[in-house]
Amino acid sequence: MAEYRFECGEHGGIDIEAAMGTAPSTLPCPTCHRPARRVFGAPMLNRSRGAVRSTYERAERSADAPDVVRSPPPRAGRPGARFTNDPAHRRLPKP
Repeated sequence: MAEYRFECGEHGGIDIEAAMGTAPSTLPCPTCHRPARRVFGAPMLNRSRGAVRSTYERAERSADAPDVVRSPPPRAGRPGARFTNDPAHRRLPKP
């Protein structure tokens, strides 16, 4: 679904959601029933989550200057230690 904006000269903006490419060029204003014109603007590209946006930015930066990896990253936590907080895992057989 895409969000479309319409402007009524008297009552301001009206936002609707419709399938992409199906929005009409005018829409009756819900208050005065006069035709409200469709307003075209920049797409809302910045609505993505922070993690997704940072991944795209990192990929874009690495196109020109990729990060060089010299060794694998260190293991998180203690080496060989496995720990879980899930109570269902306590019922599993112990090695």
